[in-house]
Amino acid sequence: MEKATFGAGCFWGVEAAFRKVKGITSTSVGYMGGHFPNPCYLDVLSRITGHAEVAQVEYDPNQVSYDQLLDVFWHIHDPTSLNRQGPDRGEQYRSVIFFHNAQQEEAAKRSKQKLQRSGKFDKDIVTEIKAAQEYYLATEEHQQYFEKKEKAQAGLSPA
Repeated sequence: MEKATFGAGCFWGVEAAFRKVKGITSTSVGYMGGHFPNPCYLDVLSRITGHAEVAQVEYDPNQVSYDQLLDVFWHIHDPTSLNRQGPDRGEQYRSVIFFHNAQQEEAAKRSKQKLQRSGKFDKDIVTEIKAAQEYYLATEEHQQYFEKKEKAQAGLSPA
């Protein structure tokens, strides 16, 4: 298994999108890229930590490639929007790829350049590409949030 970490707005939606990808073996949401140790949701929300909300996925590279994961990432958000996605505003919602090895770094840079040259966007892509840092797992209430919400609305136990 390999690991990939992406920030593309609120981590609930990012995680939900990746959970649908064949070859993803697990997902979680948390925080990466800041300067404040052990941040909680309210710390990150207050914009004092420098962290991004991220989804971290483990995947089987025999079933899904990192390039395919990058394709999902580019399609689920607006990579030209600086520090916001839809109604969510702040650096915690920035577009960022945290790479875990040199191959991921090269693939991410190549993918970003290809998308920028494609003409799909009339503005520059502002997505950051950075080395993975310490990952702080969000609390259980944030994990698979949309799935839990759907179960609760259907009257089922969220567990």
